[in-house]
Order: sequence, then structure tokens, then C-alpha cells
Amino acid sequence: MTTQTDQTSQTYVIAGARLADGTPTDLFIADGMLVDQAPRGAERIDAEGLLALPGLVDLHTHLRQPGREDAETVATGTRAAARGGYTAVFAMANTQPVTDDAEKAEWIKLLGERDGSCFVQPIGAVTKGLKGAELAEMGLMARSGAAVRVFSDDGMCVQDPLLMRRALEWVRPLRGVIAQHSQDGSLAGPGACCHESEISGRLGLGGWPAVAEGVIIARDVQLAELTRSRLHVCHISTAEGVEMVRWAKKRGIDVTAEVTPHHLLLGTRELEGYDTTYKVNPPLRTDEHIEAVREALADGTIDVVGTDHAPHAAQDKDHAFVDARPGMLGLEQALAVVMETMVETGRMDWETLVQRMSTTPARIGGVDAFQGQALVPGSAANLVLVDPTARGTVDREASASRSRNNPYHGRELPDPVVATFWKGVRTHSR
Repeated sequence: MTTQTDQTSQTYVIAGARLADGTPTDLFIADGMLVDQAPRGAERIDAEGLLALPGLVDLHTHLRQPGREDAETVATGTRAAARGGYTAVFAMANTQPVTDDAEKAEWIKLLGERDGSCFVQPIGAVTKGLKGAELAEMGLMARSGAAVRVFSDDGMCVQDPLLMRRALEWVRPLRGVIAQHSQDGSLAGPGACCHESEISGRLGLGGWPAVAEGVIIARDVQLAELTRSRLHVCHISTAEGVEMVRWAKKRGIDVTAEVTPHHLLLGTRELEGYDTTYKVNPPLRTDEHIEAVREALADGTIDVVGTDHAPHAAQDKDHAFVDARPGMLGLEQALAVVMETMVETGRMDWETLVQRMSTTPARIGGVDAFQGQALVPGSAANLVLVDPTARGTVDREASASRSRNNPYHGRELPDPVVATFWKGVRTHSR
């Protein structure tokens, strides 16, 4: 497989594809847009047997630049995104320095425009330096050239309920959303690295109980109701968390939630060998929680799939399990995992997949004007061609990411992405 950004040939006829609803279609691309007739001299792509879907959108990507370019850069991370079928990613704020003011947010935006193989939208920090003590300059970031709408201290939970209330109040007039990493620090402290269950005791690893997620979600949805503001629950991983979101939605609270690919597929059994590739926060859970998040993604309680793509340099993973940095790669295999766990099991059709991985994340992040649109003439040519039958064995050494902490290495999974187009440019093909 190869990834490329073809800056010369930007007119295409994509012939014989099917849309998510099964409708056969020919797509015509010129000047970065879908047009209603074939451009003169266009390159023809035979898409017989392929699906044409709107480009995928990830609300939860760690690009590591600036500060940890040894793990990932905007260039390498967005190439990985293009390989996975993504045409837009939201870059989390836990860079070095933290994206907590307008100047830093604009710098991330500039890096995306300069080096990106997809659209890069910066996420702003909720608190200065992610320290949970003082609100960051959310208003200035929102009004800057970066037009930040999503704010998160991801990796750190906003523990102080009064500070969380103030953050929700601040983002409401900005038409923004607070994306919370839900982890009660008293119940799941710094040493918590394994789902609290039989396996955490047997392996001698610090327990991270499901209730530590649920109590923060319960608190935050009530704060969202109080402030009439928007809350997004990052990487939900427990049945308790799902029930809190389900309850809040029934009350009409403006809350959305995401689940990661790894929480859909992988479980505590992966930790038996103390392989630090499988250390992630929140941790991998037991089968009952995996079933709960799958069911919630299918019925819409969980709104989107967010990859939580978290590249780490080898030296940050090469430690005892308790001391290794948490996080996994996710962009390149996200679609494959959703196909494996949801589509091929009959829980989800392709139209629903498009909602969960393109349309809805674009709407939540405020970029739906040019991402996640229907593939009709007049819309931006942001799309992915998918082979629903292709399978392959994941090889971490073939990744476009700079890091190799790929939890799917050696697994046979769908290998769906044939080509990705962003603004009419073919950013990936195989």
C-alpha cells in the first residue's frame, strides 16, 4: 500500500461505485468539487464493486506536534489518516506546549495547511497547561483564525466541578463543546492502568474501576443541563458510562459520546502478556462492557467513533506496564474495526456507519459545511473508496505513522480503503 498526495491530476471520473445506500453512481471531480458531468481529460477510476463514502472525520486525534515529533508529526499523522479514509481530524491540545491560546491554535492550523494530507482542526485546552486550575483563553481561540469550537483537556479530566461548570458556561455563546476525559482521580488515580476486575488483581496492576468513568459523566451531564451547554464524552468504555449518557439523552440534555475502535474490539485478555502496546487510558474492558458500547453505538446512544489515535515513541512504551505511556494507534484501522465488529455482525449498515464516522462528528465539531457531506454535485470532493470484501493482516511496519504502537499488528481484519480524496486531491491509493 502507498500513500501519496497527487498535486497534478485533480480531475477524475469514478465509475461504477455504489453509495452507502446501495445506489449505483458515477462521480466526477474537478477543481476540488464534485461536478455534474465528466471533466475533459479526466483520469478514469474503475470503482466496480466499491463503495463511495463521504470522507471520514475523527474528533479525537493526537498529532503530537509541536513537542513530540519523535512520535508523530502533522505530516505523518495525516498520512495515516488518509490511509484510513479520513479527510478531517481534530488535533487534541496536549501538545508541548499545550494548545491553550489563540496563537498556538493558529500554529496548529497552519501546520495542517502546510503539511497535512487532510483537514486539521485544532482542539483548544479547557484549562491553561492542562493543569485543571484556570480556564484557558477559549474565547480568543474561538474568535481566532483557527476558529476553535471543541475544547478538551483530554488525557486529564477536569476534576473541579465548579471549573467544569464555568467552562460549559463559557463555550455556550461560542457555539462550542467541552469534550471531557471522564476519570475520577480519587477512584482511578495515577497508578490505575488496568480495568478493576479479577485480572487486575491477578496481574498485580492498579485497578481502574468502571465507576470512575460513570460518576464523572453523571456529574457532567447534570452540569450541561444546568448551563444549557454542550458536552461531549470522550472514549466512553463502560456500561455505567453508557447508561449515564442514555439517561441524559432521555432528559433532553445536549450530550454526545464517542467510542474508540479499540474499546469495540479489544479486551482485558490482551493484557495477559504485559504487552505495553495494550496500555491505554481508559483501559481495555471486559466482555460485558464491550457488548454495552457496541450496543450503544448501534442504537445511537454513542454518537460517533473517535480513534484516540495516540502515537508513542518506542522509548515511551519500553517500560514495565505500570510505567509505560498509555495510548494506541487508531487512524489506519478504525474503519476496519468498525466493519469487523458492527457491519459484518449485522449491527450496523453502511448508512449508519457514515453517520457515526463522518456526518455526525463533522456536525459536533462544527465543520459540517465542508466535511461529512452527501456525495452530490456542488459539495467538496472529500470521499473514500471502500472495498467491503478485502481483508489482510495488519503489519505495524507498513504504517504511515511515525510510531509503531499498533494494537492490531498481526490480526486479520478488513482492508477496505482503496483511495482517499481530499479537496479533489488523491491523498491515498493502493
